[in-house]
This record gives sequence, structure tokens and C-alpha cells, in this order.
Amino acid sequence: MQIAIVYDSGYGHTAKQAQAVAEGVERVGGAKAVLIPVADNPAPWETLEACDAIIFGSPTYNSSISARLKKFMEDATRPAWIPMKWRNKIAAGFTNSGAMHGDKLNSLMTMALFAAQHGMLWVGLDLFAGKSAEDNNRVGGWLGAMAQSNDESAELSPIKSDLETAAHLGQRVAELAQRLSRTAA
Repeated sequence: MQIAIVYDSGYGHTAKQAQAVAEGVERVGGAKAVLIPVADNPAPWETLEACDAIIFGSPTYNSSISARLKKFMEDATRPAWIPMKWRNKIAAGFTNSGAMHGDKLNSLMTMALFAAQHGMLWVGLDLFAGKSAEDNNRVGGWLGAMAQSNDESAELSPIKSDLETAAHLGQRVAELAQRLSRTAA
């Protein structure tokens, strides 16, 4: 079972979050994460079609996804959307910004709507909001994994609890994809 993680990262913080999502995916036996940075063009459409799930990730800039992830979405029209090649695939999303809230929900909503237009099945986060910086889901997202990074090296942020929240999302997607493939067989 392969799960693609399609993401953009401006300064390395969201790439670090994508890596945590991949680690979560690979906690599930038989699941393999495929990291696909959108900065590497062109997109591997055949790989994405073959994957069991696609997890989207982007920094939140000015209350929305990055221009590069938006371009990926637009580029998907002919190879994926028109022929509905991603129909019934599981989808999920994650985002990161400098502000604690920073309108990250809008970025996740953009990803969820994109997935819905492709006939995908969106998976949210099943963690209650944390109460401290040490708790998973400290930012309090339900639609996907949210992280906050200070204006510092990606070696320092996002913090451990945000990365563990991302890993939890990756694991959840892999478990649900595995369950869905068993019931389809």
C-alpha cells in the first residue's frame, strides 16, 4: 500500500511536517509513504494514480495555500480530475504557519474542497485539542493537522507535539486506507 504526501514548503518547516506524516504512515505494517514535493515538476501523475491515498500539505501564506500547491491543483485538471482517477481515494491535509492560528483552517478547507471535487474521501484528525505545548493537536484542528513555526530554522520548529500530530494523521490515513482496501477485496 502506497500513500503519497504531496506538499510544498517555503522554508523547510512544512517539509519537516511532511516527513512526520510519512513516519506516521510507515508505522502501519505494509504502508509506504511517497514524498512528492510540488517544487519538483512535473508531478508524477502515474504514481499518484497508483497510490491508495493522497495527503496534501502546504504552508499557510496570507490565509491560503502556497502558489505552488495551487499550481499543482490546477495542473491536476487534465491528468486526474477530468478522468476522475482519484475517485474514492482517501485524502487528508496538513498545514503550517508562523501564527498560532494564522487562518490555517482556510488552507485545509481549500485542500478538502479540492479532494471533494476529485471524488476523494476526506479524513480529518481524531484528536481533541491539546491544552499545552506538549499536547498533540495543540493548535486545535479537526479538518487536518495544523502546526505553528516560529521565524527560525526548521531544525527548531515546528515543535515535537506538532510533528507528532502530523505523524498521527499519517498513521490514521494509512490505517483507514488499509481498512478500506480489505473491505473492497
